[in-house]
Amino acid sequence: MNEAILKIKTPDSVLQTMKTSFVLVFCLHLSSFAFADWLQFRGPNATAVSSEAKVPAETLKIAWTADLPGRGLSAPIVVGDKVFVTSSSGPGQETLHVFCFNAKDGTKKWERVMRTTGRTMTHPKTSVAAPTPCSDGERVFALFSSNDLFAFDLGGNLLWLRGLTFDYANASNSLGMAQSPVVMDGTLVVQSENDSESFAAGLDVATGRNQWKLERPKAANWSSATLWKGAVALQSSKGILAVEPATGKTVWDYTDGASTTPSSVVSGELLYAVSHGITALAPEKGSVTQLWRNEKLNPGTASPLVLGDHIYVVNGAGVLIKASLKNGDELWKLRLKGPFSGSPVAAGKSIYAVNERGIFQTIAPDAPEGKVTQEIELKETVLTTPAVSGGAIYVRSDAKLWKLQ
Repeated sequence: MNEAILKIKTPDSVLQTMKTSFVLVFCLHLSSFAFADWLQFRGPNATAVSSEAKVPAETLKIAWTADLPGRGLSAPIVVGDKVFVTSSSGPGQETLHVFCFNAKDGTKKWERVMRTTGRTMTHPKTSVAAPTPCSDGERVFALFSSNDLFAFDLGGNLLWLRGLTFDYANASNSLGMAQSPVVMDGTLVVQSENDSESFAAGLDVATGRNQWKLERPKAANWSSATLWKGAVALQSSKGILAVEPATGKTVWDYTDGASTTPSSVVSGELLYAVSHGITALAPEKGSVTQLWRNEKLNPGTASPLVLGDHIYVVNGAGVLIKASLKNGDELWKLRLKGPFSGSPVAAGKSIYAVNERGIFQTIAPDAPEGKVTQEIELKETVLTTPAVSGGAIYVRSDAKLWKLQ
């Protein structure tokens, strides 16, 4: 089948100028924002842990807010001095928005507005703007629950778009889609996993054309891919399949089941799967070894994170559990103000979590029994995961985007 792609053509001379300008600007970004970018759902390698040396201050304040239209559960991402976020508006959420804000002061750099081509039905709690966008540092890829996919350059110029429903007509579910795309080695990996036409595909970042497509288990799935040693780990109710990003070829396959809501996390060469609680895996090419399993480390909606020598899980009761990476043994429990839909993130020695009522909580995990050191009431319903960049934290609700610094 020929994929339905709209490719935006630009004269070669203009392209060369754009490339030269981008290289200069990107180099400036690297010198000023080293390790600052938060390019996808849960940031660097989908770990939810900031890799930069500059961490948020011990006491945070609201630096600025920006208004957003309609609905949105997608998390913000940060590329250099730009913050990107998506939303959907209109009676049936048929209007799609991609925003770019100035990270310094929250002014809007640009907004692009599109119309859906696919289905817009979702559960009332979620929205069409549920998947988090991602970036390769040069482009921003925005996927929506309607299976509409757009690629922009950092200046807001549309490069290409895909109406994936035209190619895969039955790829949807009645509750809405939420799997966030990831990008690795020139390939954008998207998932549309559901009870009918379930698939994952690797798309060329420059053209949007399929490089490969895999049939996936026919079951509703809202978990997102994890990155492991140059491979993309696709999670489903059947388990976790790691594939080469360029070809879709299997690297290893864990078949003992996994969650369809919270996503697994990688630390070093190990993968901590949300499977029968938490299962620590040592994957190799062609095989997977189970190191330990703790069924009591059972995440609710939030995905786990690894910080230092410990793994942290927020269960369905809003309790943060700290456990050893060595054997999965529980070390302490700390009741937070819940409930949580978004996942916690970390920077330096602190963990940050925002509950559904919009209470932002800073946690000191090195305290003997864990300790909440700060709370900020955002006074909005927050159902998404924060982003960390440049010593600041970005949080969004349906109506607002905040910078905390």
